[in-house]
Amino acid sequence: MATLARLQARSTFLVHQYYFRNSAVDVFRKKEYDAAVKIQSWFRGCRIRAYLRYLHRAATVIQKCWRGYLGRQHYQLIVKLEFCTMKMNLYNAMAVRIQKRWRGYRIRKYCFNYFYLKEYLKAVSETNDAVREALEEFAEMKEREEKKADLEREEKKRDYQARKMHYLLSTKQIPGIYNSPFRKDPDPWELRLQKAKPLISQRPKVKQKRDVSISSRLACTSARSLPQSEILPPIDRKQCQGPFRDITEVLEQRYKPLEPTLWMAEPINELKMAREELRKQEWMRNINDNMFLPFSSYHKNKKYIPLMHSSSKYGPNSYGSQHFRDENPKKWICDKDFQTVLPSFDLFSKYGKLYSKAGQII
Repeated sequence: MATLARLQARSTFLVHQYYFRNSAVDVFRKKEYDAAVKIQSWFRGCRIRAYLRYLHRAATVIQKCWRGYLGRQHYQLIVKLEFCTMKMNLYNAMAVRIQKRWRGYRIRKYCFNYFYLKEYLKAVSETNDAVREALEEFAEMKEREEKKADLEREEKKRDYQARKMHYLLSTKQIPGIYNSPFRKDPDPWELRLQKAKPLISQRPKVKQKRDVSISSRLACTSARSLPQSEILPPIDRKQCQGPFRDITEVLEQRYKPLEPTLWMAEPINELKMAREELRKQEWMRNINDNMFLPFSSYHKNKKYIPLMHSSSKYGPNSYGSQHFRDENPKKWICDKDFQTVLPSFDLFSKYGKLYSKAGQII
């Protein structure tokens, strides 16, 4: 009991001591924890820095080895290129030397060989002489041909002139201008006129008469629109000597047909005639002249002729028989059928009769 009393008396002191010691331990524990954290962070930093230094040294070694390998490869490539360049320079120099020797030998033997050059020039001069002689002969031949052609041309011209001047020939009664009585011998042209034949102009063919209608005469579009003198028949006597024109040509020149203007040539009712012609052509081009009269009974008694594709025994074709009014039960939403009010054909027939009756009443 004494011990219990003693402990009860010291309980307050023990409580104070307990709290004091616990508070002191908490303070020292925080300081020790901070110190331990600092020591650990320093040690770990040293270890990480040492590992990074190790990695840097390893990377440096790897890079050094790789760069050394690349440098050796590049150096070997440069050496190969230099070796190839040296060989090509040597080969080129040897080729130049060989070409120089060969060209010198060829020039000395062929180009500047005196005897060879002399023979070549001699052959060239002989060839030139032969060609020159051939050209001179050809030029002389062409000149002779041209002279001959000129003489023939002049002779033809003189003959034509003599034929034109044949009326100047001397007669038994009257001497010609080229047969002067004051000359001993006649002029050469007199002999030429005697040999030549007179030049007679060809008479134009007489055109046959054509039947000209009265309308063409009034429209002045025919050559015989106005009365003209008929072409005279040929005279059965010799033509007059001299440069005189034929009578038919003179008459044609005198009685030329009139050339009316477009205003006189076209009729007044040209537009009406053109419209009538166009209407005739349209009527000829029409295949069916039956007019479509939907509300009349004009075509009621005529028999209906079915189409070829619809009257076949194999049935009508599918093309052109499908319409938007056709029923397709497969696409319906429900199974119930649609209720049709009145077909369009029935409507048309019904109201068509009404309209026809109304038209008859009107």
